[in-house]
Amino acid sequence: MKQITSHAAVEGRHLMKDFSMGDTVTRVLNDISLRVNRGEFVSIMGPSGSGKSTLLYILGGLDAPTSGHVFLNGTDISGFDDEKMSRIRRQKIGFVFQFYNLIPNLNVEENIMLPLLLDGKKTKDHQEQLSRILEVTGLSDRRRHTPRELSGGQQQRVAIARALIGSPEILFADEPTGNLDSKTGTEIMNLLCDINRSSGQTIIMVTHSPEAAKCSSRMITVQDGTLI
Repeated sequence: MKQITSHAAVEGRHLMKDFSMGDTVTRVLNDISLRVNRGEFVSIMGPSGSGKSTLLYILGGLDAPTSGHVFLNGTDISGFDDEKMSRIRRQKIGFVFQFYNLIPNLNVEENIMLPLLLDGKKTKDHQEQLSRILEVTGLSDRRRHTPRELSGGQQQRVAIARALIGSPEILFADEPTGNLDSKTGTEIMNLLCDINRSSGQTIIMVTHSPEAAKCSSRMITVQDGTLI
C-alpha cells in the first residue's frame, strides 16, 4: 500500500477515464489532477456530459480510473480490490445521491442505521450518535416514519443522515438538490453548509446549479473531461 505525505482529504492525480463500445473509445476524463483539503466544501460544476459525476465516482471509489491515482488521506486506493474498496466506502466515505435510495419498508431510524448493520456494528452502541444526527438533520420527530410518509426534502435529509452515521472522512453528494423544488433545495444546501461549518465535514458535491454552489468554499468546473 503506497503512502504519501499529504494534508489532502482526497487527491486525484492525472485521472483518465475511457469508455469503450465496440471499436469506439470515448474519453470522459482527460488528465485531471485536483486535491481537496480536510474541511473544504468543494462544488464540481459543468454541463451535462462533461464528466463531473464520473470524476466524483472515481474520487469516491465507486468507479476506477483508466489510468491515474486516487489518494484518500494519503493512501493510494487506486489498486484496491472490490472487497477492500467496499470496506473503505462503508467506513470512511458517505454518499448522497439525487435519488434518495431509501428502503421503503424501513423507518427513518432503520434507514439511517443500515450502513452500520452492513458493517457488522451494533446499533445499540450508536444511539447517542443517532440522536445527534437526527437533531442536526431536523428529523427527531420523524424517526418512526417510513419514506412514504415523508416529503422529498425530508427523504433527502434521511439520506444525508444515513451518509453521516458512520462518521465519514468525506461526504460525496451527486446533485443532492436535483430532485427537489427550489425552496426545498435551498433548505438542503443550508443543511449541508451548516454541517460543513459546524463539524468541519469535508464535502465534495456535483451540481449544475450556481445557487447550490454558492454554499461551497470552492468551485471547480469540468468541461469536456478537463478542469477549467
